[in-house]
Amino acid sequence: MAIEVLLAGRVRGKRRTGPLRHLPGGWSDSTLPVTIVLIDHPGGLCLFDAGPGPRVASENGLPWHPWLRLARFEAVEPGEPAAALARRGASPGDIRWVVLSHLHVDHVGGLASAPRADIVVSRMEWARAEGLRGRLRGYVPDLWPEGREPVLVEPELPAVGPFPGGHDLAGDGTLLVVPTPEHTPGHVSVIVEGATSIFIAGDTSYTEELLKQGVVDGVSPDEEVARQTNQRILALARERPLVYLPSHDPQSADRLARLATLTPQAA
Repeated sequence: MAIEVLLAGRVRGKRRTGPLRHLPGGWSDSTLPVTIVLIDHPGGLCLFDAGPGPRVASENGLPWHPWLRLARFEAVEPGEPAAALARRGASPGDIRWVVLSHLHVDHVGGLASAPRADIVVSRMEWARAEGLRGRLRGYVPDLWPEGREPVLVEPELPAVGPFPGGHDLAGDGTLLVVPTPEHTPGHVSVIVEGATSIFIAGDTSYTEELLKQGVVDGVSPDEEVARQTNQRILALARERPLVYLPSHDPQSADRLARLATLTPQAA
């Protein structure tokens, strides 16, 4: 399976931190990447997350909400995943699955890039995003493509290593969707099984270094649950060779590239 980390956008945080970060104060001079991952599986192309897309990157593309004013998302050129697909002789319509780690705007805004794919979401995440309560939590259902129904999944496997369950996306044990409640209670990640496992992490932590340090994501609604998820990821890394790919880690693409250089068949 070929796996590629793609730059789909950038996120710029507020200069203010702590309880004052909702107030005016300007934007940080630095940005973090917003990455998505393309997996060329024998059963079809799989995209992990969809990036922010042009509407989320627009100054007036989102409704006012305090959570949506903590960061600014910026588009990048050329657009992904179209360029990566073209390198494989494919097009956006060839994507079979899009697995969404969660439904925050920087992960769903680009869903138009996969017009025919099954959009896979955890059942818990979908329930949290619905209706007025979902809007109050900062979800923006207007970003969902009109007329598209999600494929709602929940763990049907008894266990995946230290994780209490999982969903076998391709039916062959190579693409496992595992629950990773942290950034949101319904957050999921994907383990690509091979000689070296690839853990496509979403927002379980912002960087690999923060995971190793035990730093919990600042917006996690339950710090203890978040710590348990971090510990499960670290336990998996002790069990087997593992490459960890969080969405906002500037080093994710480099880690995957180093693996491809050492063991091309594993990537």
